[in-house]
Amino acid sequence: MTAVTGRKVAIVGVALSDCGRVEEATPYALHAQAARRALADAGLDRTVIDGFASAGLGTLAPVEVAEYLGLRPTWVDSTSVGGSTWEVMAAHAADAIAAGRARAVLLVYGSTARADIRAGRRTGNLSFGARGPLQFEVPYGHTLIAKYAMAARRHMHSYGTTIEQLAAVAVQARANAAANPGAMFREPITVDEVLSGPMIADPFTKLHCCIRSDGGAAVLLAAEELVRDCRTAPVWVLGAGEHVSHTTMSEWPDFTVSPAAVSGRLAFERAGVRPQEIDFAEIYDAFTYMTLVTLEDLGLCGKGEGGAYVEKGRLLVEGGELPVNTDGGGLSAQHPGMRGLFLLVEAARQLRGEAGARQVRKKGGRLPELAVASGTGGWFCSSGTVVLGR
Repeated sequence: MTAVTGRKVAIVGVALSDCGRVEEATPYALHAQAARRALADAGLDRTVIDGFASAGLGTLAPVEVAEYLGLRPTWVDSTSVGGSTWEVMAAHAADAIAAGRARAVLLVYGSTARADIRAGRRTGNLSFGARGPLQFEVPYGHTLIAKYAMAARRHMHSYGTTIEQLAAVAVQARANAAANPGAMFREPITVDEVLSGPMIADPFTKLHCCIRSDGGAAVLLAAEELVRDCRTAPVWVLGAGEHVSHTTMSEWPDFTVSPAAVSGRLAFERAGVRPQEIDFAEIYDAFTYMTLVTLEDLGLCGKGEGGAYVEKGRLLVEGGELPVNTDGGGLSAQHPGMRGLFLLVEAARQLRGEAGARQVRKKGGRLPELAVASGTGGWFCSSGTVVLGR
């Protein structure tokens, strides 16, 4: 292939597989279902795909998934940095397409995380193993949830953030999910209901934590010359950034600063866009604190101001100043192990005006023009941020 530097890159196809409670399907089947639907969404044949990227829980190697899907890619990515994987992969794919190393790259994920736990095929420990540096933390029960809880407590101590403010994140995510027929939980909740739930890891009660679901997602990125052959309006990749911070808690300099502070700055600089210009945000929300601190670190509100920012309904699709997690997020819509790819799917649907009852509208009923999707991996170990435009 002749190198073509600097060409524009767009998301041209997005889709979800069946999500929520999927009892019979395998992860491979969910990959395939999402991939077929994304190709149909784009109106393209799978023969255009020459790039492929996947990662997942367990042993789903990209070479195995590609073969299952009948693909023979000449560009492949298996980056695995937790929940931020697909924002990082999207950046890698966009770079490869812009440089002429691929024309169309399929990003795909599928997981039966919920079904596996119910069937005893996977534990709910979420320690990410006990080898290497983590061997000094895991024996004390210091697993993923506890690490996020510690970080939340530090923010509360440093900035006066309250548990009620964190609970407001869950309440608004559920309100957004109410308008999403594909969300796993849609019944409204209150701050009091969040606070009165069973304690999981102080200060997080159950509703501060993401749900467990099955499901898959796929995103197809393509070079600008393929856009004219697509049935959908392009969603352009304007800029992206990635950052890896730490894995051991003792190596994290400040529990109140996530790696999105770096990935977000890079993404906005490369896109030539200011955070204040963003119309809505899709933020990885395995826990309520993730939403709050990522808003701060992306520059969507000031450092230490996240608590006051989220408590006034600003995250709502209906009437919010900056709608966040417009599908209900991992707190209410779906969270099949790792959720980063779902952020890109929802952002694209919103920018194309295809989000139905949960569609974000600007003043005068206009469609949004700019979005940011920011994924977080591990316990704020990694971050990938992508700025998208219509």
